[in-house]
Amino acid sequence: MFYCLYRELLFNNLTPVINIDINKIQFQTYNRASAQGDAFFTFQNIRVRMKRIEEVTLLYEISKALNRHLDLRKSLYDVLDILSSSMEMVRGTITILHPLQNEISIEVAHDLSKSTIKRVKYKLGEGITGRVIQTGRAVAIPKIGEEPLFLNRTASRKSRKDREFSFICVPVMKGSKVIGAISVDKPFDESYSLKQGKKLMSVVATMVARHVINLETIRLEKERLREENQRLRNELGNKYCITGIIGNSNKMREVFQMISQVSRSNATVLIRGESGTGKELVANSIHYNSLRAKRPCVKVNCAALPSDLIESELFGHEKGAFTGAIKQKLGKFELANKGTIFLDEIGSVGLDVQTKLLRVLQEKEFERVGGQRTIKTDVRIIAATNKNLEQGVEEETFRGDLYYRLNVFPIYLPPLRERKTDILLLADHFLERYTKENSKDIRRFSTPAIDMLMDYHWPGNVRELENCIERAVLLCEEGVIHSYHLPPTLQTGTESDTLPALSMDDAVENLERDMIIDSLKNSRGNITLAAKIVKTTVRKFAYKLKKCGIDYRLYR
Repeated sequence: MFYCLYRELLFNNLTPVINIDINKIQFQTYNRASAQGDAFFTFQNIRVRMKRIEEVTLLYEISKALNRHLDLRKSLYDVLDILSSSMEMVRGTITILHPLQNEISIEVAHDLSKSTIKRVKYKLGEGITGRVIQTGRAVAIPKIGEEPLFLNRTASRKSRKDREFSFICVPVMKGSKVIGAISVDKPFDESYSLKQGKKLMSVVATMVARHVINLETIRLEKERLREENQRLRNELGNKYCITGIIGNSNKMREVFQMISQVSRSNATVLIRGESGTGKELVANSIHYNSLRAKRPCVKVNCAALPSDLIESELFGHEKGAFTGAIKQKLGKFELANKGTIFLDEIGSVGLDVQTKLLRVLQEKEFERVGGQRTIKTDVRIIAATNKNLEQGVEEETFRGDLYYRLNVFPIYLPPLRERKTDILLLADHFLERYTKENSKDIRRFSTPAIDMLMDYHWPGNVRELENCIERAVLLCEEGVIHSYHLPPTLQTGTESDTLPALSMDDAVENLERDMIIDSLKNSRGNITLAAKIVKTTVRKFAYKLKKCGIDYRLYR
Protein backbone atom coordinates (compact mmCIF):
# COMPACT_ATOMS: atom_id res chain seq x y z
CA MET A 1 0.00 0.00 0.00
CA PHE A 2 2.80 2.41 0.96
CA TYR A 3 4.73 1.51 -2.22
CA CYS A 4 1.75 2.40 -4.47
CA LEU A 5 1.27 5.67 -2.59
CA TYR A 6 4.95 6.51 -3.04
CA ARG A 7 4.78 5.89 -6.82
CA GLU A 8 1.73 8.12 -7.15
CA LEU A 9 3.46 10.98 -5.34
CA LEU A 10 6.54 10.67 -7.54
CA PHE A 11 4.37 10.56 -10.69
CA ASN A 12 2.79 13.87 -9.71
CA ASN A 13 6.20 15.48 -9.13
CA LEU A 14 5.58 15.51 -5.35
CA THR A 15 7.97 14.46 -2.58
CA PRO A 16 6.56 12.63 0.46
CA VAL A 17 7.72 13.86 3.84
CA ILE A 18 6.71 11.63 6.75
CA ASN A 19 5.91 12.80 10.27
CA ILE A 20 5.77 9.66 12.45
CA ASP A 21 3.49 9.52 15.49
CA ILE A 22 2.84 6.42 17.65
CA ASN A 23 -0.88 6.61 17.02
CA LYS A 24 -1.05 7.97 13.47
CA ILE A 25 0.99 8.57 10.33
CA GLN A 26 0.69 11.87 8.54
CA PHE A 27 1.75 12.41 4.92
CA GLN A 28 2.58 15.96 3.88
CA THR A 29 3.21 16.74 0.19
CA TYR A 30 5.28 19.52 -1.23
CA ASN A 31 6.02 20.49 -4.81
CA ARG A 32 9.42 19.08 -5.79
CA ALA A 33 10.38 22.33 -7.46
CA SER A 34 9.93 24.29 -4.20
CA ALA A 35 11.90 21.78 -2.16
CA GLN A 36 14.89 21.10 -4.40
CA GLY A 37 17.40 22.08 -1.72
CA ASP A 38 15.79 20.06 1.09
CA ALA A 39 16.90 16.60 2.08
CA PHE A 40 14.23 13.92 1.85
CA PHE A 41 13.92 10.27 2.81
CA THR A 42 14.80 7.69 0.25
CA PHE A 43 12.36 4.90 -0.51
CA GLN A 44 14.50 2.46 1.50
CA ASN A 45 14.38 4.71 4.56
CA ILE A 46 10.60 4.89 4.24
CA ARG A 47 10.36 1.09 4.14
CA VAL A 48 12.54 0.77 7.26
CA ARG A 49 10.49 3.27 9.16
CA MET A 50 7.24 1.67 7.99
CA LYS A 51 8.56 -1.67 9.25
CA ARG A 52 9.36 -0.22 12.64
CA ILE A 53 5.92 1.37 12.85
CA GLU A 54 4.34 -1.98 11.98
CA GLU A 55 6.31 -3.66 14.76
CA VAL A 56 5.37 -1.00 17.32
CA THR A 57 1.74 -1.29 16.25
CA LEU A 58 1.94 -5.08 16.53
CA LEU A 59 3.32 -4.92 20.07
CA TYR A 60 0.74 -2.33 21.01
CA GLU A 61 -2.10 -4.54 19.74
CA ILE A 62 -0.67 -7.54 21.61
CA SER A 63 -0.47 -5.51 24.81
CA LYS A 64 -4.14 -4.54 24.44
CA ALA A 65 -5.14 -8.14 23.72
CA LEU A 66 -3.37 -9.46 26.81
CA ASN A 67 -5.26 -7.04 29.02
CA ARG A 68 -8.61 -7.29 27.25
CA HIS A 69 -9.95 -10.42 28.98
CA LEU A 70 -9.93 -11.77 32.48
CA ASP A 71 -9.73 -15.17 30.81
CA LEU A 72 -6.03 -15.51 30.02
CA ARG A 73 -6.66 -18.31 27.53
CA LYS A 74 -8.79 -16.00 25.39
CA SER A 75 -6.07 -13.36 25.57
CA LEU A 76 -3.48 -15.81 24.32
CA TYR A 77 -5.72 -16.84 21.44
CA ASP A 78 -6.10 -13.15 20.54
CA VAL A 79 -2.30 -12.80 20.54
CA LEU A 80 -1.99 -15.64 18.05
CA ASP A 81 -4.70 -14.08 15.87
CA ILE A 82 -2.81 -10.78 15.82
CA LEU A 83 0.43 -12.54 14.90
CA SER A 84 -1.42 -14.35 12.13
CA SER A 85 -2.73 -11.15 10.57
CA SER A 86 0.40 -9.03 11.09
CA MET A 87 3.18 -11.53 10.37
CA GLU A 88 1.35 -13.63 7.77
CA MET A 89 1.59 -16.48 10.29
CA VAL A 90 0.03 -19.73 9.11
CA ARG A 91 -0.16 -21.35 12.52
CA GLY A 92 1.15 -20.65 15.98
CA THR A 93 1.32 -22.41 19.32
CA ILE A 94 2.03 -21.60 22.95
CA THR A 95 3.35 -24.62 24.84
CA ILE A 96 3.76 -25.13 28.58
CA LEU A 97 6.26 -27.32 30.44
CA HIS A 98 4.83 -29.43 33.28
CA PRO A 99 7.92 -29.91 35.47
CA LEU A 100 6.61 -32.85 37.50
CA GLN A 101 5.92 -35.01 34.43
CA ASN A 102 8.79 -33.46 32.40
CA GLU A 103 6.21 -33.14 29.64
CA ILE A 104 5.36 -30.33 27.23
CA SER A 105 1.75 -29.77 26.17
CA ILE A 106 0.08 -27.27 23.83
CA GLU A 107 -1.81 -24.64 25.84
CA VAL A 108 -3.31 -22.61 22.97
CA ALA A 109 -2.88 -22.90 19.21
CA HIS A 110 -3.91 -21.12 16.02
CA ASP A 111 -5.10 -23.20 13.06
CA LEU A 112 -5.05 -26.48 15.02
CA SER A 113 -8.04 -28.61 16.04
CA LYS A 114 -8.96 -29.14 19.70
CA SER A 115 -8.35 -32.87 19.40
CA THR A 116 -4.83 -32.22 18.10
CA ILE A 117 -4.13 -29.78 20.94
CA LYS A 118 -5.18 -32.37 23.54
CA ARG A 119 -3.36 -35.24 21.82
CA VAL A 120 0.07 -33.80 21.09
CA LYS A 121 2.69 -34.04 23.85
CA TYR A 122 6.46 -33.58 23.79
CA LYS A 123 9.20 -34.77 26.09
CA LEU A 124 11.78 -32.29 27.29
CA GLY A 125 14.50 -32.05 24.62
CA GLU A 126 12.33 -33.78 22.01
CA GLY A 127 12.03 -32.01 18.65
CA ILE A 128 12.72 -28.33 18.09
CA THR A 129 10.20 -27.13 20.68
CA GLY A 130 11.62 -29.52 23.27
CA ARG A 131 15.17 -28.33 22.50
CA VAL A 132 14.19 -24.66 22.83
CA ILE A 133 12.54 -25.28 26.23
CA GLN A 134 15.48 -27.43 27.38
CA THR A 135 18.23 -25.01 26.32
CA GLY A 136 16.39 -21.70 26.65
CA ARG A 137 17.71 -20.50 23.26
CA ALA A 138 15.51 -19.25 20.43
CA VAL A 139 15.60 -21.03 17.06
CA ALA A 140 14.77 -19.76 13.54
CA ILE A 141 14.64 -22.33 10.71
CA PRO A 142 14.43 -20.98 7.13
CA LYS A 143 12.87 -24.17 5.68
CA ILE A 144 11.10 -26.69 7.87
CA GLY A 145 11.24 -29.41 5.21
CA GLU A 146 15.05 -29.44 5.31
CA GLU A 147 15.27 -29.71 9.12
CA PRO A 148 15.72 -33.36 10.33
CA LEU A 149 14.85 -32.50 13.95
CA PHE A 150 11.42 -31.22 13.00
CA LEU A 151 8.80 -33.78 14.13
CA ASN A 152 5.58 -32.38 12.61
CA ARG A 153 3.70 -34.28 15.31
CA THR A 154 0.58 -32.17 14.79
CA ALA A 155 0.43 -33.38 11.14
CA SER A 156 -0.82 -29.91 10.18
CA ARG A 157 1.64 -29.36 7.33
CA LYS A 158 0.87 -32.46 5.24
CA SER A 159 -1.82 -30.69 3.22
CA ARG A 160 0.63 -27.99 2.04
CA LYS A 161 3.60 -29.94 0.70
CA ASP A 162 3.82 -27.57 -2.26
CA ARG A 163 4.84 -24.67 0.01
CA GLU A 164 7.89 -24.22 2.20
CA PHE A 165 7.57 -22.67 5.66
CA SER A 166 9.95 -20.95 7.99
CA PHE A 167 9.70 -21.76 11.70
CA ILE A 168 10.49 -19.45 14.61
CA CYS A 169 10.41 -20.75 18.20
CA VAL A 170 11.42 -18.70 21.25
CA PRO A 171 11.38 -19.65 24.95
CA VAL A 172 8.97 -18.19 27.50
CA MET A 173 10.96 -17.39 30.62
CA LYS A 174 10.06 -17.02 34.29
CA GLY A 175 13.15 -15.27 35.57
CA SER A 176 15.97 -17.59 34.52
CA LYS A 177 13.69 -20.63 34.27
CA VAL A 178 12.05 -21.74 31.01
CA ILE A 179 8.35 -22.49 31.51
CA GLY A 180 7.24 -22.82 27.89
CA ALA A 181 7.68 -21.64 24.33
CA ILE A 182 5.89 -19.68 21.63
CA SER A 183 6.32 -20.70 17.99
CA VAL A 184 5.01 -19.57 14.59
CA ASP A 185 5.01 -20.90 11.03
CA LYS A 186 5.55 -18.35 8.26
CA PRO A 187 5.62 -18.88 4.48
CA PHE A 188 9.23 -18.93 3.30
CA ASP A 189 10.42 -15.54 2.02
CA GLU A 190 14.08 -14.94 1.11
CA SER A 191 13.74 -11.21 1.75
CA TYR A 192 12.39 -11.71 5.29
CA SER A 193 14.98 -11.40 8.04
CA LEU A 194 14.57 -14.41 10.36
CA LYS A 195 17.00 -12.79 12.78
CA GLN A 196 14.73 -9.76 13.07
CA GLY A 197 11.68 -12.02 13.34
CA LYS A 198 13.34 -13.95 16.16
CA LYS A 199 13.99 -10.70 18.03
CA LEU A 200 10.40 -9.60 17.58
CA MET A 201 9.08 -12.96 18.77
CA SER A 202 11.34 -12.78 21.83
CA VAL A 203 9.74 -9.46 22.77
CA VAL A 204 6.29 -11.01 22.30
CA ALA A 205 7.35 -13.99 24.43
CA THR A 206 8.43 -11.64 27.22
CA MET A 207 5.02 -9.96 27.12
CA VAL A 208 3.24 -13.31 27.09
CA ALA A 209 5.42 -14.77 29.88
CA ARG A 210 3.65 -12.99 32.72
CA HIS A 211 0.26 -14.09 31.45
CA VAL A 212 1.40 -17.68 30.94
CA ILE A 213 2.76 -17.68 34.50
CA ASN A 214 -0.60 -16.40 35.73
CA LEU A 215 -2.38 -19.06 33.69
CA GLU A 216 -0.32 -21.81 35.30
CA THR A 217 -0.80 -20.27 38.76
CA ILE A 218 -4.55 -20.11 38.24
CA ARG A 219 -4.59 -23.69 37.00
CA LEU A 220 -2.76 -24.95 40.10
CA GLU A 221 -4.96 -22.83 42.37
CA LYS A 222 -8.12 -24.17 40.73
CA GLU A 223 -6.87 -27.71 41.17
CA ARG A 224 -6.05 -27.04 44.81
CA LEU A 225 -9.45 -25.44 45.40
CA ARG A 226 -11.17 -28.34 43.64
CA GLU A 227 -9.41 -30.85 45.88
CA GLU A 228 -10.09 -28.74 48.96
CA ASN A 229 -13.74 -28.42 47.98
CA GLN A 230 -14.03 -32.18 47.57
CA ARG A 231 -12.30 -32.76 50.91
CA LEU A 232 -14.65 -30.35 52.69
CA ARG A 233 -17.67 -31.98 51.05
CA ASN A 234 -16.48 -35.36 52.28
CA GLU A 235 -15.93 -33.94 55.76
CA LEU A 236 -19.40 -32.42 55.79
CA GLY A 237 -20.89 -35.69 54.63
CA ASN A 238 -19.09 -37.56 57.40
CA LYS A 239 -19.87 -34.92 60.01
CA TYR A 240 -23.56 -34.75 59.24
CA CYS A 241 -24.18 -38.41 58.53
CA ILE A 242 -26.74 -40.11 60.75
CA THR A 243 -24.02 -41.87 62.74
CA GLY A 244 -22.53 -38.46 63.53
CA ILE A 245 -25.53 -37.58 65.72
CA ILE A 246 -24.79 -38.75 69.28
CA GLY A 247 -27.52 -40.83 70.85
CA ASN A 248 -28.39 -44.42 71.67
CA SER A 249 -31.75 -44.04 73.39
CA ASN A 250 -34.94 -45.51 71.96
CA LYS A 251 -36.33 -42.07 71.12
CA MET A 252 -33.19 -41.08 69.20
CA ARG A 253 -33.26 -44.36 67.31
CA GLU A 254 -36.73 -43.40 66.11
CA VAL A 255 -35.32 -40.04 64.97
CA PHE A 256 -32.51 -41.79 63.05
CA GLN A 257 -35.01 -44.02 61.32
CA MET A 258 -37.14 -41.05 60.26
CA ILE A 259 -34.09 -39.21 58.93
CA SER A 260 -33.06 -42.19 56.81
CA GLN A 261 -36.61 -42.51 55.46
CA VAL A 262 -37.05 -38.88 54.41
CA SER A 263 -33.50 -37.99 53.26
CA ARG A 264 -33.73 -39.49 49.77
CA SER A 265 -37.05 -37.79 49.01
CA ASN A 266 -37.87 -34.15 48.23
CA ALA A 267 -40.58 -33.94 50.89
CA THR A 268 -40.87 -30.86 53.10
CA VAL A 269 -39.72 -31.60 56.66
CA LEU A 270 -40.80 -29.87 59.87
CA ILE A 271 -38.38 -30.43 62.77
CA ARG A 272 -39.89 -29.74 66.19
CA GLY A 273 -38.35 -29.68 69.62
CA GLU A 274 -37.15 -27.45 72.44
CA SER A 275 -34.29 -25.03 71.97
CA GLY A 276 -30.90 -26.74 72.05
CA THR A 277 -32.07 -30.23 71.10
CA GLY A 278 -30.13 -30.28 67.79
CA LYS A 279 -32.71 -29.33 65.15
CA GLU A 280 -30.09 -27.76 62.86
CA LEU A 281 -27.93 -30.88 63.15
CA VAL A 282 -30.87 -33.00 61.96
CA ALA A 283 -31.51 -30.59 59.07
CA ASN A 284 -27.85 -30.87 58.00
CA SER A 285 -28.04 -34.64 58.22
CA ILE A 286 -31.14 -34.71 55.97
CA HIS A 287 -29.50 -32.48 53.36
CA TYR A 288 -26.09 -34.17 53.23
CA ASN A 289 -27.68 -37.61 52.95
CA SER A 290 -30.08 -36.52 50.20
CA LEU A 291 -29.76 -36.37 46.41
CA ARG A 292 -29.14 -32.62 46.77
CA ALA A 293 -25.99 -33.07 48.88
CA LYS A 294 -23.74 -31.49 46.22
CA ARG A 295 -26.00 -28.44 45.98
CA PRO A 296 -26.06 -25.54 48.48
CA CYS A 297 -27.74 -25.74 51.87
CA VAL A 298 -28.79 -22.18 52.76
CA LYS A 299 -29.73 -21.52 56.38
CA VAL A 300 -31.98 -18.69 57.55
CA ASN A 301 -32.72 -17.86 61.18
CA CYS A 302 -36.12 -16.22 60.80
CA ALA A 303 -36.17 -15.00 64.42
CA ALA A 304 -32.91 -13.07 63.94
CA LEU A 305 -34.19 -11.03 60.97
CA PRO A 306 -36.20 -7.82 61.47
CA SER A 307 -39.79 -8.11 60.25
CA ASP A 308 -39.26 -5.41 57.61
CA LEU A 309 -36.20 -7.14 56.12
CA ILE A 310 -37.12 -10.81 56.21
CA GLU A 311 -39.04 -10.67 52.91
CA SER A 312 -36.06 -9.07 51.16
CA GLU A 313 -33.69 -11.66 52.66
CA LEU A 314 -35.82 -14.60 51.58
CA PHE A 315 -36.93 -13.44 48.13
CA GLY A 316 -34.45 -10.68 47.22
CA HIS A 317 -35.21 -7.20 45.92
CA GLU A 318 -34.77 -5.06 42.83
CA LYS A 319 -32.73 -1.89 42.65
CA GLY A 320 -34.75 1.05 44.00
CA ALA A 321 -37.45 -1.18 45.55
CA PHE A 322 -37.13 0.74 48.81
CA THR A 323 -34.85 3.25 50.51
CA GLY A 324 -31.36 1.80 50.64
CA ALA A 325 -31.89 -0.72 47.81
CA ILE A 326 -28.99 0.62 45.75
CA LYS A 327 -28.58 -2.57 43.71
CA GLN A 328 -30.32 -5.81 42.92
CA LYS A 329 -30.02 -8.53 45.57
CA LEU A 330 -30.65 -12.24 45.20
CA GLY A 331 -32.74 -13.83 47.93
CA LYS A 332 -32.04 -17.00 49.87
CA PHE A 333 -34.47 -19.00 47.74
CA GLU A 334 -32.53 -18.09 44.58
CA LEU A 335 -29.22 -18.91 46.22
CA ALA A 336 -30.57 -22.30 47.32
CA ASN A 337 -31.89 -23.24 43.88
CA LYS A 338 -31.52 -27.01 43.23
CA GLY A 339 -30.50 -27.37 46.89
CA THR A 340 -32.06 -27.05 50.34
CA ILE A 341 -33.17 -24.08 52.42
CA PHE A 342 -33.39 -24.44 56.20
CA LEU A 343 -35.86 -22.04 57.80
CA ASP A 344 -35.09 -22.04 61.51
CA GLU A 345 -37.65 -20.56 63.92
CA ILE A 346 -40.35 -20.60 61.25
CA GLY A 347 -42.93 -19.71 63.90
CA SER A 348 -41.49 -16.17 64.12
CA VAL A 349 -42.39 -15.25 60.53
CA GLY A 350 -45.12 -12.62 60.07
CA LEU A 351 -48.40 -13.25 58.26
CA ASP A 352 -47.43 -11.19 55.20
CA VAL A 353 -44.32 -13.29 54.58
CA GLN A 354 -46.23 -16.49 55.34
CA THR A 355 -48.37 -15.82 52.25
CA LYS A 356 -45.31 -15.74 49.99
CA LEU A 357 -43.88 -18.83 51.66
CA LEU A 358 -47.13 -20.67 50.97
CA ARG A 359 -46.87 -19.74 47.29
CA VAL A 360 -43.29 -21.01 47.09
CA LEU A 361 -44.37 -24.29 48.66
CA GLN A 362 -47.37 -24.70 46.36
CA GLU A 363 -46.29 -23.15 43.04
CA LYS A 364 -42.46 -23.15 43.34
CA GLU A 365 -42.36 -19.49 42.25
CA PHE A 366 -42.05 -15.98 43.69
CA GLU A 367 -41.19 -12.37 42.81
CA ARG A 368 -38.45 -10.22 44.26
CA VAL A 369 -39.48 -7.21 46.34
CA GLY A 370 -40.24 -4.45 43.82
CA GLY A 371 -39.95 -6.86 40.90
CA GLN A 372 -42.43 -7.88 38.21
CA ARG A 373 -40.77 -11.03 36.86
CA THR A 374 -41.89 -14.37 38.28
CA ILE A 375 -38.93 -16.54 39.28
CA LYS A 376 -39.16 -20.32 39.29
CA THR A 377 -37.25 -22.20 41.97
CA ASP A 378 -36.51 -25.80 42.80
CA VAL A 379 -35.80 -25.82 46.51
CA ARG A 380 -36.38 -28.36 49.22
CA ILE A 381 -37.67 -26.71 52.40
CA ILE A 382 -36.73 -27.90 55.88
CA ALA A 383 -38.32 -25.85 58.64
CA ALA A 384 -37.76 -25.95 62.39
CA THR A 385 -39.54 -24.44 65.38
CA ASN A 386 -39.74 -24.70 69.15
CA LYS A 387 -43.15 -23.02 69.22
CA ASN A 388 -46.59 -24.60 69.37
CA LEU A 389 -47.77 -24.02 65.80
CA GLU A 390 -51.17 -25.58 66.49
CA GLN A 391 -51.80 -22.94 69.12
CA GLY A 392 -50.60 -20.28 66.66
CA VAL A 393 -53.15 -21.52 64.11
CA GLU A 394 -55.93 -21.28 66.72
CA GLU A 395 -54.84 -17.76 67.69
CA GLU A 396 -54.53 -16.84 63.98
CA THR A 397 -50.87 -15.82 64.31
CA PHE A 398 -49.85 -18.63 61.95
CA ARG A 399 -51.64 -19.55 58.73
CA GLY A 400 -53.36 -22.91 58.87
CA ASP A 401 -52.75 -23.70 55.17
CA LEU A 402 -49.03 -22.99 55.60
CA TYR A 403 -48.93 -25.19 58.68
CA TYR A 404 -50.37 -28.15 56.77
CA ARG A 405 -47.96 -27.55 53.88
CA LEU A 406 -44.99 -27.56 56.26
CA ASN A 407 -46.18 -30.47 58.36
CA VAL A 408 -45.75 -33.07 55.61
CA PHE A 409 -43.10 -35.06 57.46
CA PRO A 410 -42.70 -33.92 61.09
CA ILE A 411 -39.71 -35.04 63.17
CA TYR A 412 -39.86 -34.53 66.93
CA LEU A 413 -36.60 -34.22 68.84
CA PRO A 414 -36.94 -35.24 72.50
CA PRO A 415 -35.45 -33.01 75.21
CA LEU A 416 -32.33 -34.26 76.98
CA ARG A 417 -34.21 -35.02 80.19
CA GLU A 418 -36.22 -37.63 78.28
CA ARG A 419 -33.09 -39.38 76.96
CA LYS A 420 -31.02 -39.83 80.12
CA THR A 421 -29.00 -42.69 78.63
CA ASP A 422 -27.51 -40.28 76.08
CA ILE A 423 -26.14 -37.81 78.64
CA LEU A 424 -22.87 -39.65 79.27
CA LEU A 425 -22.38 -40.35 75.55
CA LEU A 426 -22.75 -36.65 74.78
CA ALA A 427 -20.57 -35.64 77.75
CA ASP A 428 -17.73 -37.92 76.63
CA HIS A 429 -18.06 -36.62 73.06
CA PHE A 430 -17.79 -32.96 74.17
CA LEU A 431 -14.97 -33.83 76.59
CA GLU A 432 -12.92 -35.32 73.77
CA ARG A 433 -13.60 -32.34 71.48
CA TYR A 434 -12.70 -29.60 73.97
CA THR A 435 -9.68 -31.33 75.48
CA LYS A 436 -8.29 -31.55 71.94
CA GLU A 437 -9.11 -27.90 71.20
CA ASN A 438 -7.49 -26.72 74.44
CA SER A 439 -4.53 -29.13 74.33
CA LYS A 440 -5.33 -30.74 77.67
CA ASP A 441 -5.07 -34.32 78.90
CA ILE A 442 -8.41 -34.93 80.62
CA ARG A 443 -9.52 -38.53 80.37
CA ARG A 444 -12.79 -38.94 82.27
CA PHE A 445 -15.41 -37.69 84.74
CA SER A 446 -15.36 -38.55 88.43
CA THR A 447 -18.24 -40.56 89.87
CA PRO A 448 -19.81 -37.60 91.74
CA ALA A 449 -19.54 -35.51 88.56
CA ILE A 450 -21.34 -38.24 86.63
CA ASP A 451 -24.07 -38.36 89.27
CA MET A 452 -24.53 -34.60 89.03
CA LEU A 453 -24.77 -34.77 85.22
CA MET A 454 -27.36 -37.52 85.43
CA ASP A 455 -29.46 -35.84 88.15
CA TYR A 456 -29.71 -32.43 86.48
CA HIS A 457 -32.84 -31.64 84.45
CA TRP A 458 -31.07 -29.77 81.58
CA PRO A 459 -33.54 -27.06 80.60
CA GLY A 460 -31.11 -25.91 77.87
CA ASN A 461 -30.80 -29.46 76.52
CA VAL A 462 -27.72 -30.51 74.51
CA ARG A 463 -26.53 -26.93 74.03
CA GLU A 464 -26.41 -26.38 77.80
CA LEU A 465 -24.57 -29.69 78.30
CA GLU A 466 -21.97 -28.70 75.70
CA ASN A 467 -21.38 -25.32 77.33
CA CYS A 468 -21.12 -27.00 80.73
CA ILE A 469 -18.44 -29.46 79.55
CA GLU A 470 -16.48 -26.73 77.77
CA ARG A 471 -16.41 -24.68 81.00
CA ALA A 472 -15.31 -27.71 83.03
CA VAL A 473 -12.45 -28.43 80.61
CA LEU A 474 -11.20 -24.86 80.91
CA LEU A 475 -11.27 -24.99 84.72
CA CYS A 476 -9.78 -28.46 85.11
CA GLU A 477 -6.01 -28.73 85.56
CA GLU A 478 -6.02 -32.44 86.38
CA GLY A 479 -6.71 -35.60 84.42
CA VAL A 480 -10.26 -35.95 85.79
CA ILE A 481 -13.25 -33.59 85.83
CA HIS A 482 -14.62 -33.41 89.36
CA SER A 483 -17.95 -32.15 90.61
CA TYR A 484 -16.47 -28.79 91.63
CA HIS A 485 -15.51 -28.16 87.99
CA LEU A 486 -19.16 -28.21 86.98
CA PRO A 487 -21.34 -25.05 87.08
CA PRO A 488 -23.09 -24.17 90.38
CA THR A 489 -26.48 -24.70 88.74
CA LEU A 490 -25.80 -28.45 88.64
CA GLN A 491 -25.44 -28.52 92.45
CA THR A 492 -29.15 -27.85 92.90
CA GLY A 493 -30.48 -31.29 91.93
CA THR A 494 -33.12 -32.32 89.44
CA GLU A 495 -35.12 -29.08 89.60
CA SER A 496 -33.84 -25.65 90.39
CA ASP A 497 -35.99 -25.14 93.47
CA THR A 498 -36.43 -28.67 94.83
CA LEU A 499 -33.22 -29.38 96.79
CA PRO A 500 -31.24 -27.10 99.11
CA ALA A 501 -27.55 -26.49 98.58
CA LEU A 502 -25.13 -28.92 100.22
CA SER A 503 -23.68 -28.03 103.63
CA MET A 504 -19.95 -27.57 104.02
CA ASP A 505 -19.53 -30.91 105.81
CA ASP A 506 -21.45 -32.73 103.08
CA ALA A 507 -19.46 -31.02 100.36
CA VAL A 508 -16.15 -31.96 102.07
CA GLU A 509 -17.32 -35.53 102.52
CA ASN A 510 -18.32 -35.77 98.84
CA LEU A 511 -14.96 -34.38 97.79
CA GLU A 512 -13.06 -36.87 99.99
CA ARG A 513 -15.14 -39.76 98.68
CA ASP A 514 -14.51 -38.57 95.09
CA MET A 515 -10.72 -38.40 95.64
CA ILE A 516 -10.61 -41.83 97.34
CA ILE A 517 -12.51 -43.53 94.50
CA ASP A 518 -10.32 -41.87 91.85
CA SER A 519 -7.12 -42.97 93.62
CA LEU A 520 -8.39 -46.54 93.93
CA LYS A 521 -9.25 -46.61 90.22
CA ASN A 522 -5.79 -45.34 89.28
CA SER A 523 -4.02 -47.80 91.61
CA ARG A 524 -6.34 -50.72 90.76
CA GLY A 525 -7.32 -51.20 94.40
CA ASN A 526 -3.77 -50.95 95.85
CA ILE A 527 -4.25 -49.09 99.16
CA THR A 528 -0.58 -48.18 99.60
CA LEU A 529 -0.31 -46.69 96.10
CA ALA A 530 -3.71 -44.99 96.47
CA ALA A 531 -2.58 -43.32 99.69
CA LYS A 532 0.50 -41.97 97.93
CA ILE A 533 -1.67 -40.55 95.12
CA VAL A 534 -3.77 -38.49 97.57
CA LYS A 535 -0.65 -37.70 99.66
CA THR A 536 -1.74 -39.24 102.98
CA THR A 537 -0.76 -42.19 105.17
CA VAL A 538 -2.07 -45.72 104.70
CA ARG A 539 -3.65 -45.62 108.18
CA LYS A 540 -5.60 -42.43 107.46
CA PHE A 541 -6.59 -43.73 104.04
CA ALA A 542 -7.91 -47.00 105.50
CA TYR A 543 -9.88 -45.01 108.09
CA LYS A 544 -11.52 -42.90 105.37
CA LEU A 545 -12.34 -46.06 103.40
CA LYS A 546 -14.17 -47.51 106.36
CA LYS A 547 -15.93 -44.20 107.10
CA CYS A 548 -17.19 -43.84 103.53
CA GLY A 549 -18.12 -47.52 103.25
CA ILE A 550 -15.90 -48.11 100.22
CA ASP A 551 -14.63 -51.62 99.45
CA TYR A 552 -11.17 -51.32 97.84
CA ARG A 553 -11.43 -54.88 96.45
CA LEU A 554 -14.07 -53.75 93.95
CA TYR A 555 -11.43 -51.71 92.11
CA ARG A 556 -8.89 -54.51 91.60
